[in-house]
Amino acid sequence: MESWVRFSARSQAKERVFRAAQYACTLLGYTLQKGGARAELLDTIKQLEAHMSLARKLMRLGNSAEALEAAKRTVHLSDCVLRLCITVAHLNRAMYFACDNVLWAGKTGLLPELDQNKWSQRSFRYYLFALILNLTRDAYEIRLLMERESRSSSAKSFTSSPFPLTPSPENGGEFPLTPSPSSVLSPLPPLPMISARLNKQFQLLITVLHNNPPLLLDLLKNLCDVFIPLDRLGLYPTGSGFVGACGLTSSILSILTIVHPWLKLKP
Repeated sequence: MESWVRFSARSQAKERVFRAAQYACTLLGYTLQKGGARAELLDTIKQLEAHMSLARKLMRLGNSAEALEAAKRTVHLSDCVLRLCITVAHLNRAMYFACDNVLWAGKTGLLPELDQNKWSQRSFRYYLFALILNLTRDAYEIRLLMERESRSSSAKSFTSSPFPLTPSPENGGEFPLTPSPSSVLSPLPPLPMISARLNKQFQLLITVLHNNPPLLLDLLKNLCDVFIPLDRLGLYPTGSGFVGACGLTSSILSILTIVHPWLKLKP
């Protein structure tokens, strides 16, 4: 199985290029249709898109083994939240690839009586659940990094200040149990306090994402990808143009992580 995993890793870059081409055809077909292009040209674009999709399914044969191996590696992670999200996401990817392989057999005529619509819907459900888990993992890591950045900023402010800071929502602390006379006489309006806290959290989020390009790319890629199964399953229809743009964007981001491995989120 390890030799097949190594072979699958080599073909991943080609599959990403074909994926980008497939969704570029989707976006191009939508643009030409809006522009009133000829029906023959639109049919040619649709056939090219279908050929790209079938070629990708061929390249993904056996990817279930790679996903299962990845799940075996992540099941030993020390963080229970990451262990759950990543491992279950890999298992759903394995099921998605298995359904995709069956669908490929149906499209090529090996299984002529296969209900392709049923298997397509089934594969997209596994794909959607895997993406939801990936987004949950991204949100969890962002929260951890924001808490770490907040503690680091509070520690720097405390050491650089000549006087100890009074804990408050603005510096990451809490209100004192016994209010001071000044706070009783002039309480802080709730709206400015909420605005200040939201502004601080937003600045922390920007700092964390700026300092962690792999996490930023993974978040953007998953956000783009999640609209594809939502549209295919009819849960949130967005149209072929939006799906093509999201698929093309996520494919380019995936190619970046292959060209520059340090941009790939680990584990």
